[in-house]
Amino acid sequence: MRISTFKLFSFFLATTLLTLNSCKEDTTGTTCETIVCDAGFTCMDGVCVVDNSIDEYKLTGSITENKTLDAANVWTLAGRVIVEPGVTLTIEPGTVIKGELGVGAAASSLIVARGATINAAGTASNPIVFTSAGDNISNGSQVGTSLNYESQNGLWGGLIILGDAPISPESGATAQIEGIPADVTAGNYGGNNPTDNSGVLTYVSIRFGGAEIGSGNEINGLTLGGVGSGTTIHHVEVISNFDDGIEFFGGTVNVSDAIVVNQGDDAFDIDQAWSGTLMNFINIAGPESDFSLEIDGPEGSENADGKYELMNGTLKGGAGSMVVFKKSAQGNISNTYFLNYNSGSSLLLDDAETYDKLINGDLTFGGLQFADAMGMTLAEIAEDDSNSGTSEYATYVENNCSVVTTPTVGAIVSEFSSWSMADKEGLLFGL
Repeated sequence: MRISTFKLFSFFLATTLLTLNSCKEDTTGTTCETIVCDAGFTCMDGVCVVDNSIDEYKLTGSITENKTLDAANVWTLAGRVIVEPGVTLTIEPGTVIKGELGVGAAASSLIVARGATINAAGTASNPIVFTSAGDNISNGSQVGTSLNYESQNGLWGGLIILGDAPISPESGATAQIEGIPADVTAGNYGGNNPTDNSGVLTYVSIRFGGAEIGSGNEINGLTLGGVGSGTTIHHVEVISNFDDGIEFFGGTVNVSDAIVVNQGDDAFDIDQAWSGTLMNFINIAGPESDFSLEIDGPEGSENADGKYELMNGTLKGGAGSMVVFKKSAQGNISNTYFLNYNSGSSLLLDDAETYDKLINGDLTFGGLQFADAMGMTLAEIAEDDSNSGTSEYATYVENNCSVVTTPTVGAIVSEFSSWSMADKEGLLFGL
């Protein structure tokens, strides 16, 4: 994982922002007598800071019985919080959950363990927001003013949902999710139930996360490990995560209306033969972003036939590249539009094993369109690092893709209007 000066700056700046919240003060002075702080904060020396004396709305350790987070209060994740098997965590529409700053084992995150359930059914008018404790967003508002999506990330961990659906790890049929230490048994995922139900996640925005727990080991904005098709996930957003935006580790879950903005690594990352569908998706990459799509295949012999389906995407580049297919990637991408990528960006076929998947028809794509304003030909977009010694890949790209002035494929952008931070920041314009 690259660690840039920008990211390190963001991390150290967070130690200051962590305790700050918006204050309302009159013009008569700056003492605490004239300041009213938002719920969950208290005034010290004229500044609103997190009120650590209020434990009622602070989540720590394990949640061992059914619990509801209501929208009347701002809730705080203090360290790793685990929803244990058999337990349902309900989050009301409009609820704000803030993760405290922490790195290593102390990184704040919410883990929905295998066998647990999350019921986070936000709405377009009342989305659920996961963000940093340094974000001064308050109840009833959809964005704060204290953090900048262009320059800050890694200020807490992220949301991890684990299930009992099939995965294809290096060995066996289960694995330990990345971002969680091996001695935390709640980090285990995978199984033999393709219709496993981990709950509901709708109209949810996840912001400023991706804290490191070790060198090169960060938490994604939304991690889905072995999540089954019985789970409902749509209208989800990840903003400015230090690592990947959304990562699929096997499983069969279907996701629609998903947007990732300004990720530090990849926007959508597919591993371990995930066999679900991603429909109507957007990436708006940033200056530190890597690939919009990183697609791997099965890692072992278990459940090795799983194939993804990606449909109707709009991918807007930054400094990174378009797509990398690697490690025996298998599945299909259709009706996706690429724009704003720099010269040298490509559909990268990374290795000989993946080349074989393309030739055998296990890896396919079609209806991909590229903005002619980028000034790239299809021959330049077709980058083959497989050392195959043939021209089949370039021919395949020529036959299944096109350079266009006006796209006829892509995401339905209106699905992200009103509820997303991307819309509030004006980032959907021009897509």
